[in-house]
Amino acid sequence: MQQTPRRIIYFVVLALGLAWMLVSADRSGVSTSGKIPAPQQGFLAPDFELKTPEGETVRLSDLRGQAVLVNLWATWCPPCRAEMQSIEKAYQEYKEQGFTVLAVNMTYQDDPSAVMPFVDDQGLTFSILLDETGEVGEAYHLQSLPSSYFIGRDGIINEVVIGGPMSEALLRTRIEDILR
Repeated sequence: MQQTPRRIIYFVVLALGLAWMLVSADRSGVSTSGKIPAPQQGFLAPDFELKTPEGETVRLSDLRGQAVLVNLWATWCPPCRAEMQSIEKAYQEYKEQGFTVLAVNMTYQDDPSAVMPFVDDQGLTFSILLDETGEVGEAYHLQSLPSSYFIGRDGIINEVVIGGPMSEALLRTRIEDILR
């Protein structure tokens, strides 16, 4: 094949590819609009269903419309223990505005018999959920305890805080962001 016709064919193929990219491009700037579940900021929070120590079932997606803090913790974890009173205080302050806390105990890594004595001793009134199989830990790619996910009313993760303890100021700032 001569060089000139080959160049023309390459140019035509390149032009067609460029035209296809322009026609099929997502002009909104967000192709998924956060609708793909992922344990990261800007993505839909992975859904889960767990039981409370009393046997009630709680499903995250049923709380759509509320601002939610999902806190992954264990009784043996010092930073987890240290931040519980701050979380309780924030919960009491903001619950009337549509804020809820799901404290997911990593029961598969914890002593199940230690959970309720700890909760009672701390006077915690928010929902305690038991992850007995590690499904939530796996869905949220648990790397460290505590791990906290601030989820907006639309179900999208607004902020992820790995490690702790979280200060009351940090909690207030993040909660006020997800309540908007």
